[in-house]
Amino acid sequence: MTVEPQAEQGVSGADGSGLLDVEHLRVLFPIKSGLVIDRQVGQVHAVDDVSFQLREGETLGVVGESGCGKTTLIRALVRLIDATSGAIRFRGQDITKAGRGQLEPIRREMQMVFQDPQASLNPRKRVGQILATPLRIRGVEKGKIETESRDLLERVGLHPEHLNRFPHEFSGGQRQRIGIARALAVEPLLILLDEPVSALDVSIQAQVINLLEGLQDDLHLSYIFVAHDLSVVRHVSDRIIVMYLGKVMEVSPSEELYAKPIHPYTSALLSAIPIPDPKENRARERTVITGEPPNPINPPSGCRFHTRCPRATEICRRVEPQLSEYEGGHLAACHHPQNVTAEEIASVTRSPTTPISAGDELPGAEEAGSYRAPVGADAPADS
Repeated sequence: MTVEPQAEQGVSGADGSGLLDVEHLRVLFPIKSGLVIDRQVGQVHAVDDVSFQLREGETLGVVGESGCGKTTLIRALVRLIDATSGAIRFRGQDITKAGRGQLEPIRREMQMVFQDPQASLNPRKRVGQILATPLRIRGVEKGKIETESRDLLERVGLHPEHLNRFPHEFSGGQRQRIGIARALAVEPLLILLDEPVSALDVSIQAQVINLLEGLQDDLHLSYIFVAHDLSVVRHVSDRIIVMYLGKVMEVSPSEELYAKPIHPYTSALLSAIPIPDPKENRARERTVITGEPPNPINPPSGCRFHTRCPRATEICRRVEPQLSEYEGGHLAACHHPQNVTAEEIASVTRSPTTPISAGDELPGAEEAGSYRAPVGADAPADS
């Protein structure tokens, strides 16, 4: 499942495009008030200037706290939610504002598996009927639909005789397998997985993860895997995006992210993962995030994380950090990166995926004395 790294980890790959290219995507939900005439009084910044690229055969993990915008992001990618601005290109075709007719063939190649299989499967239809609909959309002849449905169930580890059962007759893990079979019915290239194992027991989680990995190898699929459990994401992802309050904090190859987190928020997430050895778990030093996430209607200026970050200084409060690219395609949006040397900081470059609103200051600018507060600004708190 490993994808060979490329020299460029920005919006475009070496050939100029990937399977899915996302540029400066924003999803803002209006807040309206008024009994007679609705007027907009604010906006929820659910996804705020996110850019990345997904290559063919790659699994891209998306992690972060609840409310960080993970699910909104992938729903916007599959056009279940309209983007406010930015661009979504699938196989080079811009689908950001595509109409229903243009999206019809695209949606056969982009499928989604939802978090709650109980809610995503029609309780009034048998499994055979659930699978028959996408097979008809794919153009399978009527006489071959039952055979194809049986093959799909076998592929996801269920028995062919399950075709005549209703969803409530299955366990949670079996229902999720049916959801995966439904997604596979149209022979997609990309599957977006919205926390597909979060509602399952640990042993069942492992079975579903193994199933997804096997399907990827057999069918050459690409995945975007959304989860809040970083231990699960580590085992399935080639690269991982860390989000906080609608913004990208860090992007890294999977193993490097766990071995060398650069952003303090990533470190805090990783330190929350329990270690099986009780003594080792008690002895380790944990990074604890205090306070509650800010209001997404009125997000803080500068770095979104500065209100809860133990390393925050004046520049964090005033200037949004750029996404800086370190060696190996490791990106981080932090003025005070950790686990990096002075030489590594000196060699960073500005990533093409940097938000438009970000400043030009490189990491360590405040320590180097190259940062200057705006005219009339208060003196730095620690000066």
